[in-house]
Amino acid sequence: MTALLIFTKESTHDQSEIDIYQRQVRATFEGHPIKLVVAGVPVILEGKAAEGMVILEFPTTDAAREWYDGADYQAIIQHRFNGAKYSVVLVAS
Repeated sequence: MTALLIFTKESTHDQSEIDIYQRQVRATFEGHPIKLVVAGVPVILEGKAAEGMVILEFPTTDAAREWYDGADYQAIIQHRFNGAKYSVVLVAS
């Protein structure tokens, strides 16, 4: 069953931290079955506005967790935390 990790950027409070995160995040994809589905600014039809959205597709929820919980991603995640408020959702499809 396919799994989607959906990152919604709600607000930025330190762009320099987000810049560091964005420069490093692609390298964490190495060795993982990740497909970048969406990366951009969404058009909100209902609900709260968002500054940005990224959707990553994985073959399974386990594969998504292996990447998210893995040492490479966890080594840079603090830059995302320091730079912006996000919501992150994992959903099986």
